[in-house]
Amino acid sequence: MNDGGGEAPESEDAMAEDTSSNLGPDEDEKLLSLNLTIPGNVGAIDPVVEKIMWVVGRMGCATGKEFEIETALREALANAVVHGCRENPRKQVQVVVACNMEKGMTIVVRDPGRGFDPKVLPSPVEGDQLYSVHGRGIYLINELMDEVKFEKGGREIHMHKE
Repeated sequence: MNDGGGEAPESEDAMAEDTSSNLGPDEDEKLLSLNLTIPGNVGAIDPVVEKIMWVVGRMGCATGKEFEIETALREALANAVVHGCRENPRKQVQVVVACNMEKGMTIVVRDPGRGFDPKVLPSPVEGDQLYSVHGRGIYLINELMDEVKFEKGGREIHMHKE
């Protein structure tokens, strides 16, 4: 994890689109918005997470919550790439990050997959699931973030941290 200091991470070919900007009706709102698109390739996850965490660190909207946000972001992107894109680099995952100093941080990850029903996922902390090497991502996201919602049949996850 980057501490927010130093230089921005190098631009990576993995990021197909980066439209970062400061938005809002007036300067007092201090809203940061990032919109990134990455290919459905596991190798694209680290560079985009580093870039997002660098920008978030510079903005200061997640101070003291970087671990939770970074972990949830990595898990959501991994699920989108592995399950939504089936690791097909021709498919794309979109990640949108909005940061407001008063309201906290919202992250939305969208994938082109068939989706899923989070209500039918087995608990990774019960029974045989305790010994599974997979299936903890959604559980971790729910534990680390203040609010988590699934939209569009599970193809989109909305995560919020105050």
